[in-house]
Amino acid sequence: MFSHIMVGANDVQEAKKFYDAVLGTMGYKPGVIDEKGRCFYMNKRGVFAITKPINGEPSSVGNGSTIGFQASDPETADAWYKAGLENGGVVCEDPPGIREGAIGKLYLAYLRDPSGNKVCALHNMR
Repeated sequence: MFSHIMVGANDVQEAKKFYDAVLGTMGYKPGVIDEKGRCFYMNKRGVFAITKPINGEPSSVGNGSTIGFQASDPETADAWYKAGLENGGVVCEDPPGIREGAIGKLYLAYLRDPSGNKVCALHNMR
């Protein structure tokens, strides 16, 4: 459905450290910085990127926005969470665990990245 997702960061290197750590727990290689100072993580299904806003204004978080990364199992989500906390992430919801709702059982771990963007690791328990 999506080709890419890009988040803003005032300090791309600080954000890269966080995302290298959390995405590394999911098997992704460290991000690549391009000539414009943007950082990219790529696989066959899409691209996740970090950039300073092109309008020159400070980055800001999307109130109500969350970016979810697919975890292969609850242990990967827990490793993602731990790596995030050790690399500038901030707790923003309940601890990692199973949540049940209309779409079934999901194992979720939520953090805010160093720029304040809300991100999660999600494993569908089906």
